[in-house]
Amino acid sequence: MTYCLGIINRDGLIFGADSRTNAGVDYISTYQKLFDFCVPGDRTIVLCTSGNLSITQAVMNHLRQDIKQNKDRNLHTLPNFYDVARYIGNTLRNIQEIDRPWLERDKIDFQCNILVGGQIQGEDSQLFRIYSQGNFIQATPETPFLQIGETKYGKPILDRVLHYDTPLHLAVKAAVLSIDSTMKSNISVGPPLNVLMYKRDSFNIHHRLRLRLGSPYLATIRHYWEESVRKTFEEMPEIEWQDDVGADKQEVLID
Repeated sequence: MTYCLGIINRDGLIFGADSRTNAGVDYISTYQKLFDFCVPGDRTIVLCTSGNLSITQAVMNHLRQDIKQNKDRNLHTLPNFYDVARYIGNTLRNIQEIDRPWLERDKIDFQCNILVGGQIQGEDSQLFRIYSQGNFIQATPETPFLQIGETKYGKPILDRVLHYDTPLHLAVKAAVLSIDSTMKSNISVGPPLNVLMYKRDSFNIHHRLRLRLGSPYLATIRHYWEESVRKTFEEMPEIEWQDDVGADKQEVLID
């Protein structure tokens, strides 16, 4: 299992991914799951992967080989991000079809997902989630983040603090907290964490971060977040133990 996250807003994009993979409790390894295929000044393309490691590694190798061999269609020649998402989806589907019979025979899960985002000259920043079947969805201002892998523990923080107008310097803290909360609740997600920030229209990546096990910053934000949550929890209004609580009060709608 893994956890990868992409955030898009009016100022750019944030990507974050852990590095843990496992094939059972006695075989836990570290593999990079965040990759960039950037051409400074022309395009920024970032991918995050989750799922079957042999499939996702094969996809990454295929994408690199298409660039190296100057294929007509590769990540450095495609004219728009829709075509990029379609090309990656087709590559994923084709590799799965090659390996499917052998994986199914041994009952090995070959499902995987990919996040891809960035910006190509002439377009706005974009973010997509590509499913194992090769189809995809796109992030929008109403839904400014996409997740793959072990998503449930890191989603509540994003739902409460993140929106399309959140400044990048706050969005990146939300990303790190989201991954850290997932690590806290699920041992199959773990460091090193790779985090990347892209500023819209820069067509280059100037901010990268790798947080290792034992990172002072990870320890600091975990302590700060837990203490803040605990303090707020203790200061919440007490439960009113009456029947039909609030029946005589004006109702307040929450989303």
